[in-house]
Amino acid sequence: MKTILISGGSGFIGSNLCKELVKNENNKIICVDNNYTGTIGNIKKLLSNPRFEFIEHDIIEPLNINQKIDEIYNLACPASPKFYQKEHAIFTSKTCVLGAINMLELAKKNNARILQASTSEIYGNPDIHPQNEAYSGNVNPIGIRACYDEGKRMAESLFFDYHRIHNIKIKVIRIFNTYGPKMNSNDGRVVSNFICQALKGEDITIYGNGEQTRSFCYIDDLIDIMIKIMASSDDFLGPINTGNPEELTINELALLIKNKINSNIKITHKPLPKDDPKKRKPDITLAKEYFNWEPKISISKGLDKTIEYFKNNLQYIKR
Repeated sequence: MKTILISGGSGFIGSNLCKELVKNENNKIICVDNNYTGTIGNIKKLLSNPRFEFIEHDIIEPLNINQKIDEIYNLACPASPKFYQKEHAIFTSKTCVLGAINMLELAKKNNARILQASTSEIYGNPDIHPQNEAYSGNVNPIGIRACYDEGKRMAESLFFDYHRIHNIKIKVIRIFNTYGPKMNSNDGRVVSNFICQALKGEDITIYGNGEQTRSFCYIDDLIDIMIKIMASSDDFLGPINTGNPEELTINELALLIKNKINSNIKITHKPLPKDDPKKRKPDITLAKEYFNWEPKISISKGLDKTIEYFKNNLQYIKR
């Protein structure tokens, strides 16, 4: 039996990962979360499974586990500007840095493989397009997004230092915009924002002129590559981009969602937040070469699945 610990396991990506990994009868899953942005509702159906355990814990504090851990997925961190900025900024920095240290120490104690869920935000407002793993980024270190951007950059640094100094078996992935079922309806991310506004009959709100671009990866495709990377040989460390290179403007995304839900609603514009990236598109050459991977689910099909999820769950989702 392989024991897999997932920090941030009740969040959007974490809960989908838990759901997939527990399907394997040779896996025992330990889900760790403080439910700051995650919710028990995301993992409710798993709680009765004898191979699934939930521990409510904030990884800013050391975690004592009295059993052998084989793999750790470190996903714990607020991942949307609404939650990681303002009064939560210091908490976000602590989660990125102290949380990474605590998970790395746990990996060291157990001689476990550990995967860090880093982010495309480490590229900041990029000067090159698309972004590849060799690009060191263009990040404002004192801006309102720095708690997350620089926090994740520091976490990557810690992972590689622990590998060099303690020979920890690490994997570092850089996740680009991901969407799908189990997203928090109130997390401020663009896909969930647009879908929920449209379902409620409200105006779709775009920040800026809407010509900024993003590349959206459906959650199932991301989970697929995460598991493949964790299973790769110890000499593959990363960092590696994980995302969908299909690039859309925010205006195009809004129109797609509007036409799928309610073509009568309006699209309105508000000022663009400070340091918001103008372009975002992953170069996934490494993922193709090493893992023969590229996303399979189109933005249209993925949006259909996500809209259906919110139609069925919007009234129950954490506010």
